Amino acid sequence: MLESRSVAVIGASTRPGSPGLQMVHQLRVGGFDGEIYPVNPRYQEVLDLRCYPSVGDLPGAPDLVLLGVPNAALEEQLEASADAGARGAVIFASAHEDGAGEPSLSERLGAIAGEAGMVVCGPNCMGFVDVERRLRALAFEEREDLEPGPVTWLSHSGSAFSALLHNDRGIRFNLAVSTGLELTTTMADYLGHALDRPSTGVVALFLETVRDPSTFSAALAAAAERDVPVVALKVGREKVTRGLVEAHSGALAGEDAAYEALFEAHGVVRVETLDEMADTLELLAAGRRAGPGGLASIHDSGGERAHLVDAAARVGIPFAAISDETRDRLAARLDPGLPAVNPLDAWGTGRDYEAIFADCMRALLDDADTAGLAFTVDLSGEDLEPGYMEVAREVYPATSKPMAVLTNLTSAVAPGAAASLRAAGIPVLEGTATGLLAFRHLFEHRDAVGRAPVSPPQPVSDDVRKRWRDRLSSPEPWSEVDAMALLAEYGIPTVAAASAGSEEEALAAAERIGWPVALKTAEANHKSDVDGVRLGIGDRAALSDAYRDLSGRLGPRVAVAAMAPPAVELALGVVRDPQFGPLVMVAAGGVLIEVLGDRRMALPPIDEPRARSLIDGLAVRPLLDGVRGEGAADIDAVARALVRLSALAGDLGDLVEALDVNPLVTGPNGCLAVDALVIPGAAPAPVR
Repeated sequence: MLESRSVAVIGASTRPGSPGLQMVHQLRVGGFDGEIYPVNPRYQEVLDLRCYPSVGDLPGAPDLVLLGVPNAALEEQLEASADAGARGAVIFASAHEDGAGEPSLSERLGAIAGEAGMVVCGPNCMGFVDVERRLRALAFEEREDLEPGPVTWLSHSGSAFSALLHNDRGIRFNLAVSTGLELTTTMADYLGHALDRPSTGVVALFLETVRDPSTFSAALAAAAERDVPVVALKVGREKVTRGLVEAHSGALAGEDAAYEALFEAHGVVRVETLDEMADTLELLAAGRRAGPGGLASIHDSGGERAHLVDAAARVGIPFAAISDETRDRLAARLDPGLPAVNPLDAWGTGRDYEAIFADCMRALLDDADTAGLAFTVDLSGEDLEPGYMEVAREVYPATSKPMAVLTNLTSAVAPGAAASLRAAGIPVLEGTATGLLAFRHLFEHRDAVGRAPVSPPQPVSDDVRKRWRDRLSSPEPWSEVDAMALLAEYGIPTVAAASAGSEEEALAAAERIGWPVALKTAEANHKSDVDGVRLGIGDRAALSDAYRDLSGRLGPRVAVAAMAPPAVELALGVVRDPQFGPLVMVAAGGVLIEVLGDRRMALPPIDEPRARSLIDGLAVRPLLDGVRGEGAADIDAVARALVRLSALAGDLGDLVEALDVNPLVTGPNGCLAVDALVIPGAAPAPVR
């Protein structure tokens, strides 16, 4: 499809403004040098090309057909194209039928394509532009001056596809595809194809869903292996459709958790807006990779420097810790009264400012802790700031480190000034926040590429694995004590616990465990919601009173457990995503777990470095360092527990709908699972 040398345009037209005319025009204006066959029985010629009455009348089998026909004609024309020997098709129409029966129009089209061995772009798409090969399979007007470049652009949104193609900031593409409903050919397929092109330097995705998770995951892994950054804008993250509410891990995961975990596993750069994507693409497409350290920034305004420092704190980007030697070099060039610091305000009297800025930029770039440099000026006019433009053009080619001009107000950027810098290969980032995020993403890609491969967790014995797989496959209900036993056998520290169905059994269990104990109802999953927990019970009389209260209100089944020492409460969990399988979770724990919503997700298996990274990403992470005289928590112990949970998820995740460990109390002497919930459930067969 993407290497076609002959294209049939079904529905070609001479009517001005029509898709039928645009399909032919776009092929011509793009410089396609293969055969173009307009097809429409109404015309003899379209744009000076012979027009054929049907695809069956062509002089040879076309490689590709563009179906510019309404839904009602799609099935007939795709069948005719298959009979004519076409191997690829683009379907622009929606392929939707009102009141359709089974199979649907899309399914019938898919059957035709499958039987003929055809690949299809769409339906409900804008088509594709192979800029390198000058092939435009489009039915709508796109800019005529597209030049080949290093960015592959794959979009589920037709409007976003067109918007980025119309960018005026010099982002250039080798291939751009509006994938539509992906009848036969998915975003994963296009991504795999792009990675086989030597020209692909960065891939941009506008993603609504993934239709073939395993292929998509493999393509992301291949991109990471080849050091091709993938920048993804995943929409729909606020739509929570998961029906599982019994487990906190299910409620916290939502529909977006799998993508969060998937992107983290493969080092995908995730952006929130198209503006952030554009800045990030421009910086990454320059091809320079960040080394160790943080950001250096140079300014001509103390106020705007303070503005950038505040913005950097919000987006989480570190500044380079420059050396004393670098400070001395800066101080030797700065006007009196300007401190030699990073970020640097280098504007003094304005005398000889070009040389001062150039020398200071070189000093910052030479510092070992500078991973990239932001030359932060507003570019408010070609006539106002020619000196800055010359400084940038002088310094940029003299360094191999990432460097960009970063502007603070997009609407004030003079187009000519920005174009002049971009013509010299210098990225121009249009906005304080999005520009800083672009540098943060550059550093994130550096860190992802530099990570060691995952060291798989130590496996449990075959006997342990088989015993718990058999238990999860059985219809027998799960208790908290069963769940704690499962955790313990997978190496996760737990408090001692026992089940009881009567007052006498509860008293006997407490004597075995040792006082004080906790008494918890086993008649409800969320025990605190029904006032089903009693803590710190120190003797038999108190336990009898507590048991009679719980059993009278909630039922006779209880769990008796050892008391854990007071500590910071976290939560661990496993939840099975319907597309990507088991995910592991670490979160803020206790009764506020869902209120805070503070959690990180990962695809198993993970190792201790990745587990620590997840823990470090929690908003409650500072609490683990100790507050008000409390000792710091043993974070290594939490990381080990999370690694062991990932081993459990890998072994049993296909039989577990969700698993909660809440709370996991975490203190200076390690961590302990205090409560656990298992919801079994076999995964359904995968559906494509």
